Amino acid sequence: MITIPDLRASLLDLLREIKSADLRLIIGGGFGLFLRTEQVRKSGVRTLLSVWPESRSTNDLDLFLRPEFLINQQKLKPLSDALSRLGYRAVPGAEKYQFFKSVSAGEGTDLIKIDILTGARDRFSGTPVKTDRRRVRPNPSVGIHAHPVDEAPTLEENLLPITLSGTSSTGVEMQSEIFLPHPYSFLMMKLFAFSDRFNDEDKDFGRYHALDLYSIMAVTSEQEWNNALALRERFSRNPWVAKAGRLVADYFSSLNGMGMVRLRESRYFRPDLQLEKFMSLLGELFPIRD
Repeated sequence: MITIPDLRASLLDLLREIKSADLRLIIGGGFGLFLRTEQVRKSGVRTLLSVWPESRSTNDLDLFLRPEFLINQQKLKPLSDALSRLGYRAVPGAEKYQFFKSVSAGEGTDLIKIDILTGARDRFSGTPVKTDRRRVRPNPSVGIHAHPVDEAPTLEENLLPITLSGTSSTGVEMQSEIFLPHPYSFLMMKLFAFSDRFNDEDKDFGRYHALDLYSIMAVTSEQEWNNALALRERFSRNPWVAKAGRLVADYFSSLNGMGMVRLRESRYFRPDLQLEKFMSLLGELFPIRD
C-alpha cells in the first residue's frame, strides 16, 4: 500500500529532477490536502473547525501547471524529461497527462500515479494552445498535456507557498518550494468531483470527496476565510461558482442531503465532527444567487 512518506519521496524525486526549471508546481488532491493540514498543524493558527478527521490515504499526486507554462511550452520539456528518467509510463487512454510507476511499498510493490492538470480552458483563449474537454495541448508538443479543470477559475488566486522537505527515494535529504491551492479553490474542485462520483461504486460513491470538503473547511484559517469571502464576491458572476452554489444546496444543505450521507458513510467519519457548522459555512461561501 502506498503511504504518505512514499508520496512525499516520489514528489521530492520529481522536484529534484526539475529543480533548475522553475516550474513552481501547485499540488492538489488528497496529498495536497494532507500537506495543507500538516502546515496548519505546525503553524498553530486558529481554524474554522476544531474537530478534524484523520487524513485519508491516497496513491495519486495531482500536479497543477500554471497556464503560462503550457503557453510557453518549452518550460515543460524538463518535466517531460524528468518523468521519463524516473521511470513513469503513460496511462493508456490518458497519454501525456496521466503517468504511473511501480514503487516498493511495505513488503511488496504498488503503483504511484501522477495526474497533470491545469485551470480553466478560458485561460488559453487567444493562444496557440489547443484545448478540449479532456486535454490542454501545448503547440508544438513537448510530450506533456494537462487535463483542464474548468471548475477551478480561482486556481491561481491566493496560493500558499510551502517548503516541502524530507528524504527522496534514494535517501537524499532535500527541500523544495511548492504551492497549495487556496481553500476556496480546493472546495470548488471537490464539490464538482463529488457531484460526478456520488453514484459511482468504483469511486467509493464519492465518500472521500465528501470527507475532503469537511477537511478543507476544518483547516481553513480565519484569514483564509476572509480571503474566500472576497473571492466569492469577485467571482460571483462566474457560471462555475453559480453551479457550486446549487451543488451545495442539493447535497450539503441538510443531514439528509446525499453529500452529508456520503460523508457519514466514510470510514474516516467520526461522530464528533462539527457537521452543522460545516454545512453553515459551506452554504455561506457558496450561496444560491438570483
